[in-house]
Amino acid sequence: MWTVPGGGSSYRPQTTVPVRKPGFFKRIGIGWRLTKVSLGVLRKDKSLLLLPLLSFLIIVVSWIVFIVSIFLTVFPMGTFNIALFIVGIFFLYFFTYFITAFFAAAVMGAAMIRLNGGVGSAGEGLRVAARNAGRILGWAILSATVGVILRAIAERFGIIGRIVAGGASIAWGILTYLVIPTMIFERLGPWSAVKRSSRLIKETWGEAAGGYFTMGAIFALLGLLGILIFLAGIAIGSLTAILVFGIAAIVYWLILALFASTAQSILVTALYRYATTGQVAEGWPAGVLAPR
Repeated sequence: MWTVPGGGSSYRPQTTVPVRKPGFFKRIGIGWRLTKVSLGVLRKDKSLLLLPLLSFLIIVVSWIVFIVSIFLTVFPMGTFNIALFIVGIFFLYFFTYFITAFFAAAVMGAAMIRLNGGVGSAGEGLRVAARNAGRILGWAILSATVGVILRAIAERFGIIGRIVAGGASIAWGILTYLVIPTMIFERLGPWSAVKRSSRLIKETWGEAAGGYFTMGAIFALLGLLGILIFLAGIAIGSLTAILVFGIAAIVYWLILALFASTAQSILVTALYRYATTGQVAEGWPAGVLAPR
């Protein structure tokens, strides 16, 4: 049993497989309900959007610093040190994974408090992430290592390498879908969290697919509005209108991506909570809907 900080609520992961398993369409339906619950959490607390925004800004600045550093190093000296570049890429990957995971953990911490009936906030979420910084650091090292290896395979072995690396990347993403909530709520190390995540995904594959694709479909449809905005500028015909409407479309897509990123982190939390307790939303007793 564990207690989510600030949530005033604790729960015990189920250790036995329920006798009654939902069918395929039932699983997809539960995934859709988890999507609605996740969007409901975001609607109640839009301050959570600040967390992925901070993550995005920090990562953009770090990439700019890296690119500028490469130019300042290469052109004045007239040489390009490939070994130094690879080391730099690894640390950039590592830093990107760490920042992304840290702020995703913050969203998930706040979301879990909300789902358990508490009043989560961005500040509460950051405290949850900070308490798990060591585990997140380990996960960032593991993720960066896997990312660099797959990138090397893709670049070294041509089209076959790209196919292999792409397939491996998709499989890795699926198996590690629940790694972050597993680490921060069960206090597991990175590799143990990977194994735990893969087991939970195998048990709730239908619910995960239902939630992932319905959430994706919602934001994909909303993304089409940006195309309409851009087309409106083209329809007006002037260069000024095209630029103005084009910028408006880009800004809209960036804001939409912010909402999508936050909602996705909340969905991962809701799916993890469902996988370990059977609860779809606050007030639903465990076992009403079998999680596997």
